[in-house]
Amino acid sequence: MAETHNATANIGVVGLAVMGSNLARNLASREGNTVAVYNRSPERTDLLTTEHPEAGFVASKSIADFAASLQKPRTAIIMVQAGRGTDAVIEQLTAAFEPGDIIVDGGNALFTDTIRREKAVRETGINFVGAGISGGEEGALLGPSIMPGGSVEAYKTLGPILSSIAAVVDGEPCVTHIGTDGAGHFVKMIHNGIEYADMQLIAEAYDLLRTAVGLTPAEIADVFTEWNTGELESYLIEITAEVLRQVDATTGEPFVDIVLDQAGSKGTGVWTVQTALDLGVPVSGIAEAVFARAVSSKRAQRAAASALPGPSAQWHVEDNDAFIEDVRRALYASKIIAYSQGFDAIVAGAEQYGWDIKKGDVAKIWRGGCIIRAVFLNRITEAYAENPGLVSLVTAPYFTEALAGTQDSWRRVVAGSALSGIPTPAFSSSLAYYDSLRSKRLPAALVQGQRDFFGAHTYKRVDMVGTFHTLWSGDRTEVESEGSSH
Repeated sequence: MAETHNATANIGVVGLAVMGSNLARNLASREGNTVAVYNRSPERTDLLTTEHPEAGFVASKSIADFAASLQKPRTAIIMVQAGRGTDAVIEQLTAAFEPGDIIVDGGNALFTDTIRREKAVRETGINFVGAGISGGEEGALLGPSIMPGGSVEAYKTLGPILSSIAAVVDGEPCVTHIGTDGAGHFVKMIHNGIEYADMQLIAEAYDLLRTAVGLTPAEIADVFTEWNTGELESYLIEITAEVLRQVDATTGEPFVDIVLDQAGSKGTGVWTVQTALDLGVPVSGIAEAVFARAVSSKRAQRAAASALPGPSAQWHVEDNDAFIEDVRRALYASKIIAYSQGFDAIVAGAEQYGWDIKKGDVAKIWRGGCIIRAVFLNRITEAYAENPGLVSLVTAPYFTEALAGTQDSWRRVVAGSALSGIPTPAFSSSLAYYDSLRSKRLPAALVQGQRDFFGAHTYKRVDMVGTFHTLWSGDRTEVESEGSSH
């Protein structure tokens, strides 16, 4: 006989792998929450409830019983693998829920899938919310940064629940209603893209300090610890120092030296770059971070190319302390570019999909709980508070001044890395982007001329209104393109 429950839980979690289990425990630890739990494999449910009796979980062995255990409006957070598994659970919950109930996808879903799912579920009268959750396993348990989309109606019920478990900075929970349908998962995707860039930039800084200066991993850990007391203070800088201090128990070698130099990817960085390309937004720093991971995985190509010649003359660092400071400044400058590009993508996405995303609020909820949490985000929040219509983050007075104060170091580092043959794709592309933005005239004029020559793609002139084409295969006179008007 199937077990039955009274409707005692105000929130439920479906999917009890590590993230789901930790999120359920977080919810249960907050006053006012009673948590219903369900997993396709009942063994996981049994394990969670047995190991944590203090949580008072309301456990179910069927979706129907899970639904019956929830107070109305029923609210359930799905924490299963993105893709077909998510669709299957949504279908089950939609069948068991009623109009006004709320289904929340807390996984790393592609935002276009969330748009599709929200539209389909909305037709049943049930609310669907795509919520980006950042912070990993520790964040899920202790307080993540949460980026929910969906309807305003759903957020009235969901907001207080999510606020109860989110990380808190300056008395404010790191959660806000991002926007309708896929807005939450879109912003989480951009968060992850920035995370890719941030990690790659830190890795390039490490490589420069080790290869060009000759510091040991432990010495570089000390440098990063010092950097973590200033404007670079962040979770990623903090854990980088921890990783570099670690010694392998088996070999006695630095941990970083026994790890295969092949970085994996779960796809969100790739999604960010693909989406940015579709939106016509340059995110070169993020793209180079994604490509750097791709290069690292090309073992056969790297082995075959290892004999390729490098610089003919060795470049030497003359003053180690000065160079270390240059690297710190270059890291900060490149980090500014990564975030600026990420927020440009958020602006473009909001325009494309009709979302009212408040950029300052996004920066504010990223200050705690998430992987890219950093003191630096306070500056972004302040920039958008002062000018909500800021055309580009780099044009905010604080960041303009910061880039002015770091660019000489940035240029020396990029030049030095090129002279020494140390790859710094994220540093280099970030500087190139900065120089492209500040250039009064770009060679794109020549590219457009080439396009007109071989494909009659037309061009505009600097001195008159209209669209033009040169008769390259004829007498090379210029004609006004059809449809052009003065």
